[in-house]
Amino acid sequence: MKAKLFTIAIASLAISCNQQSNNKPVSLTNQVDSTSFAIGVNVAENLGKNIAQQFEEVNLDLLKAGLNAGIDTNNKSEISGAVAEQIIEKFFKGKQEQSALKAQGEGAAFLAENAKREGVISLESGLQYEILNEGNGQIPTIEDNITAHYHGTLIDGTVFDSSVDRGEPASFPVNGVIAGWTEALQIMPVGSKWKLYVPFELAYGERGAGQLIGPYSTLIFEVELLSID
Repeated sequence: MKAKLFTIAIASLAISCNQQSNNKPVSLTNQVDSTSFAIGVNVAENLGKNIAQQFEEVNLDLLKAGLNAGIDTNNKSEISGAVAEQIIEKFFKGKQEQSALKAQGEGAAFLAENAKREGVISLESGLQYEILNEGNGQIPTIEDNITAHYHGTLIDGTVFDSSVDRGEPASFPVNGVIAGWTEALQIMPVGSKWKLYVPFELAYGERGAGQLIGPYSTLIFEVELLSID
């Protein structure tokens, strides 16, 4: 609903950017006219969707003024295109910093509470784990390659990767994964299934990974160690 409202609003603004044409009905007399109008509608719809996805709130009057200023080749506005880009970039940087601080705080609070649960073991590094099934096989070393099934989620339950869902286990070197995994695998017997709670420092740190794992994300993995290769 929000995206639809933004699309309608932006379409109205885009069509009204030319004040003269705003007072006249649109007349499409040839292919150029039709194509020109279609381009305007397409741009307005895409712009509306883009704004709805990225901005929680905008001032439509100032947005209209900005559109007019950008279209007007004689525009003497104090904000040039380059300055506008800097302002938008600063806005997004601020939002990213806010999101990062929120994720860091939520992760720390989650781990603090999780550490109190019965069966959760906390290591000095900050890694926590819970033994779901204890195997009795060999324990990998840092030089080994292993095969495992895993199911990874964020602390809100969002799945970001899962060999279980794909139906095929993964193989990789013990020293070729995130630090939390490397530490856990070196104390985990083959045949075990553990639940790992990995703080951001032992996961993907301040940068995150992919579209789902943001900066400072605490991660949860269910890991079943199948074999040492």
